[in-house]
Amino acid sequence: MAPTLDAIPPLSTGRRGRPRRRPDKLHADKAYDAKARRQECRARGIVPRIARKGIESSEKLGRHRWVVERTHAWFNRFRRLPIRYERRADIYQAFTSLAASLITLNQIKRFC
Repeated sequence: MAPTLDAIPPLSTGRRGRPRRRPDKLHADKAYDAKARRQECRARGIVPRIARKGIESSEKLGRHRWVVERTHAWFNRFRRLPIRYERRADIYQAFTSLAASLITLNQIKRFC
């Protein structure tokens, strides 16, 4: 989890000044419930919102998670992406970018 947190690009808040380096909060499900994960977040100034196993329900986190789940489902409609057939990363990146472009185009058509 630490390399993923460090790889987050600067966030644009829409306000003037230097962009934030990291988000304020991190929402995660029970699979990430470990003291080490919480400490990694706090060391980077991120408030962890991780459901605890056996104590809290995941219903509150589900409100934020459905957006990600829906996006993964959209990407999984492209058959080459769920199972990576390409050996070269640049070709896989190209297919992923193409899929993102087609998804965006479909959303634009839906609202216009």
